[in-house]
Amino acid sequence: MEQLIKLTEDISGIVWGWPMIILLLGTHIFLTFRLKFPQRKIGTAIRLSVKRDKDATGDVSQFGALATSLAATIGTGNIIGVATAVSLGGPGAVLWCWLTGVFGIATKYSEGLLAIKYRVKTANGKMLGGPMYALERGLKMKWLGVLFCIFAAVASFGIGNTVQANAISENLSLVMQEWMQPDTTKMLTGFVLAALVGFVVIGGVKSIARWCTALVPMMALLYVLGCIYILCVNYAYLGTAVSLIFQEAFSLKAVGGGTAGTVLMAAARYGIARGLFSNESGMGSAPIVAAAAQTKNPVRQALVSSTGTFWDTVIICAITGLVIVSSIIANPEISQEDGGMLTKKAFGMIPYIGTPILTFGILTFAFSTILGWSYYGERAMEYLAGKRSIVFYRILYILLVFAGSTMSLALVWNLADIMNALMAVPNLISLLLLSGVIAKETQHYLWDKNLDEEDKV
Repeated sequence: MEQLIKLTEDISGIVWGWPMIILLLGTHIFLTFRLKFPQRKIGTAIRLSVKRDKDATGDVSQFGALATSLAATIGTGNIIGVATAVSLGGPGAVLWCWLTGVFGIATKYSEGLLAIKYRVKTANGKMLGGPMYALERGLKMKWLGVLFCIFAAVASFGIGNTVQANAISENLSLVMQEWMQPDTTKMLTGFVLAALVGFVVIGGVKSIARWCTALVPMMALLYVLGCIYILCVNYAYLGTAVSLIFQEAFSLKAVGGGTAGTVLMAAARYGIARGLFSNESGMGSAPIVAAAAQTKNPVRQALVSSTGTFWDTVIICAITGLVIVSSIIANPEISQEDGGMLTKKAFGMIPYIGTPILTFGILTFAFSTILGWSYYGERAMEYLAGKRSIVFYRILYILLVFAGSTMSLALVWNLADIMNALMAVPNLISLLLLSGVIAKETQHYLWDKNLDEEDKV
């Protein structure tokens, strides 16, 4: 088992190495320029996200689709992942993480556009879409769509399910250790969590979207308010923190006997990797639920989808990064801690309620991620084996929530990371090869000011 864990860890390191980072970031930058910087319309996108195209075709509101997507992306990666990037890559990693969000907006926009452009309506009126349909209908490459769905289904059991359930049970066992044995806490957590997940996912996309619409704004707001409090406490160090982030993001000084550029490369590697992993732009997961949105035309939902990366990385990850770096400057003794402990000590600066806020954030973020990924996995299974497979998928998904709460997950983490990277490759192929379609639709609806026009196709 140890050898298998080591092997999968090495493979994960390879697939999430520089080639993947360059491919993803390169796609972000290419689409940004090809589409004439759709980031300029983020204000319009935010306004559209809270509107409802009532007479449009779709299963859930645009905001419901966005909330479900955010539920799957805003997670422990935003809290602990950014701190891990800082601990491994230095303060400069925060800027590189933020830049992936800025450029990633264009990729998330493009994914949402293709999701609507190539979605299909089933016999019972349900809307289905995502990279598999863009590959099949737009590029006539169904075999790549099948590969994408295989990777997505496997990933849903890992990063979207068991590892999130494990994060919840581990945190609760630490909180409850004075009153209950850790194993008992994990077992009880598994039962309750599996029941809650089952209650929600059995209701389908409308039930998932309804819960995510309620959970996401509340959990994000509470977490951001906690961060703002810490930034107010660290006010005297904010200027130094911002200056340090920019300096180390482009520093060419050698570190630990390394060659020139080591600081810059470390900051870029961990910052970009963390940003890409956090917002999932280019991974192909978010367009699966974007396809279910009620929207007049592909560009309207594309704009709404793009706000997911804006909130996830440009705002939340950036605020988290400032909290971590300013806290390190204020308390240099914590600089050697790992990502999880860094975050815990930073939130410990909030009297009495700091640790509960962090714990609540981790619990709700992880739970919402389980809900969001359950929908991604369902659609992948339906594409592979038909709608009858959904019942079996849901049963297995719920059982694995319980299993994840009670087991060690080093191997599962590694496999999930590999599947996430493999998901991205077919999706990026569709984005790059269909960039002409994306540019044409964007020109007509966005830059020619036909955003309110209804797509008749």
